[in-house]
Amino acid sequence: MQEFTVVTRHSCEFAEITAEINARVPKTLRNGLCHIFCPHTTAGLTVNENADPDVRHDLLAKLAALIPAREEFYQHVEGNSAAHLKAMLTGFSLTVPVRNGALHLGTWQGIYLCEYDGPRTRKIQLTFLTEQ
Repeated sequence: MQEFTVVTRHSCEFAEITAEINARVPKTLRNGLCHIFCPHTTAGLTVNENADPDVRHDLLAKLAALIPAREEFYQHVEGNSAAHLKAMLTGFSLTVPVRNGALHLGTWQGIYLCEYDGPRTRKIQLTFLTEQ
């Protein structure tokens, strides 16, 4: 397993981590899988468009509208229940194919750490599996 950190700057943001992951694909791995795990309960992972930054803005805006930061029924004393809910929706892990020594993503796809309770320093864990 490999691990790296991502420092976020905003309370909610999608930080693209595709290049950081691609740089960690072992040189000996031609074809296989990359499993990506986020060990945090108020951050998640997603694959989405990486060409137009307006997409990230729109997605974050819709998540904020769907899950407001404050609701009268929230009881969690830390005040970050919305972050927990958003992270649950995006999920905490991804599995991406590796082909010819690199992540095999679609033309406009990138991998994002989804920060919902920042700014913070987050860890990302990678496990690589070789195709048999």
